[in-house]
Amino acid sequence: MTDTVPKPREPQQQEHQERQERGHAPPAGKRPSAPRARPVHPALQKLFELYPKMFGARFLPLKLGVFQDLLAQHPDEFKREDLKIALGLHARSMRYLESVATGLPRHDLQAVPVEPVAPEHVHHAIMEVFRRRQARSNEDLRPYVRAQLMRAIEASGLSREDYLLSVRQQDEVSDTLLAEVFAELGEQAAKRDALLRTFEASAKTVAEFSDMYGMDPSEVAQTLDRARLAQSVEAAQAAQAAATAQESQPPQHLLPEETPADAGEVPAAP
Repeated sequence: MTDTVPKPREPQQQEHQERQERGHAPPAGKRPSAPRARPVHPALQKLFELYPKMFGARFLPLKLGVFQDLLAQHPDEFKREDLKIALGLHARSMRYLESVATGLPRHDLQAVPVEPVAPEHVHHAIMEVFRRRQARSNEDLRPYVRAQLMRAIEASGLSREDYLLSVRQQDEVSDTLLAEVFAELGEQAAKRDALLRTFEASAKTVAEFSDMYGMDPSEVAQTLDRARLAQSVEAAQAAQAAATAQESQPPQHLLPEETPADAGEVPAAP
């Protein structure tokens, strides 16, 4: 009698059989249903139809007060509460936060730039995008968010103290990232200042200086310009701080007169 060796099953059949045994596969002959798409809020759909440049394939930061603008322009199209919910969903979406994080200006409903986004809003968008992406990724995304924060801080034109005051971070992750970013910015600024001092002491042209140190002339010129600009900004900020301090002092004629310690008592009038 010859034993019959069973034919091995195909890998897909094997996997399907194992999943059925574990109760993870649908019955044979029945395909798993595709996940249902999340329904779009009716007010968001209407916004897309009315303003595809702002609520379509590409999201742009919205101008402040757009809620009131929409209610005023479309009183019969939107209910106040529905519009508030729709704009909240839009502003919390990943695509919208990414547009704010890049530092794009705010736009009106016709997609015309009207005003910059405040530094604190850019910062919070960067951090929120980072948190969401990091929660879904096994890769350490901190190097990417540090680079983005550096660009945002430099674009803001604020000093370290003013920037920290505006963003008001209160969690450990944000505090650590900002400390690392400002430390790196400080190192870069110190290197630019050192290059500027060396260049000014050399009495050379940019081309001669670059050739002497084997550097690219365009990069040297750009670095020198940034160092000079930073010095100008620091000088302007110092002057502004001094002027503010001076304005806070009361006028000299309003200060109480001081009596010398050895003046003695003033004799009474007869």
